[in-house]
Amino acid sequence: MLEIPECRVIAGQLNEVLRGKRIEKAAADETHHGFAFYCGDPADYPSVLEGRQVQGAWAYGGQVAVDAGDSQMNFADGATLRYTPPGGKIPAKRQFYLAMEDGSVITGTTRMYGSFYAYRKGEFDTPYMQAAREKPSPLSDAFDEAYFKRLWRESQPKLSAKAFLSTEQRIPGLGNGVLQDILFRAGIHPKSKLAALDDGDRERMFKSVKTTLAAMIQGGGRDTEKDLFGRPGGYRTLLSQKTYAMPCLECGGPRIRQAYLGGNVYFCPVCQPLKQEKKP
Repeated sequence: MLEIPECRVIAGQLNEVLRGKRIEKAAADETHHGFAFYCGDPADYPSVLEGRQVQGAWAYGGQVAVDAGDSQMNFADGATLRYTPPGGKIPAKRQFYLAMEDGSVITGTTRMYGSFYAYRKGEFDTPYMQAAREKPSPLSDAFDEAYFKRLWRESQPKLSAKAFLSTEQRIPGLGNGVLQDILFRAGIHPKSKLAALDDGDRERMFKSVKTTLAAMIQGGGRDTEKDLFGRPGGYRTLLSQKTYAMPCLECGGPRIRQAYLGGNVYFCPVCQPLKQEKKP
């Protein structure tokens, strides 16, 4: 799934391979997928995109945006983008297709659900896109400890650590994938309620958000995800489907995987003890 690290990495790679090139052919929904989402009628994508020159790509929140003159593309959720050089083998099944004037191709596919939006600027928006544009990125200076403390203060005390970090678009692009390592590094159980956590917990969580995301981007994304060229990221996840069966790196004890809030959480019960709210 596209989260902050992967969006940053893929946007940078799209700039390398697309910037300044003209779109020769565009198509969408060639291989129908019930959970591939488009803007309007995908049959209109050729008229929206063809002939436009790519100005650049950037990431905001959990979305990758591509500027194409008077049009724009946005990719989010489980949208998987791949670059094929001129003459290379293009995936036969795809939900999105973009052929450039030099013969290179960008394809988009999804296994679970993904968004492939193409539209003329000013004609489309979603609450997720708006929130991602308006709220500061955790990687920016504007996302400081005072801002994080305000998010904490404005949230319901009954929220769990996972819910605080990954729901209601509090921090666009921070999802269930990256929060596992964030909470492990902070020593916080994903099910601990905010009301049970103290100032020290909040400070550690804030620092972990900043440093963990930076490490993921520096590593080229997580090793559970792939980049534009189909390569796994170089950041080795501490807690993920790849590592949960291994002993904890800190204490050597077993790690736990549990279904929680619409996805799995991974944690070490020793290094991340579940805190209970103290009753008055």
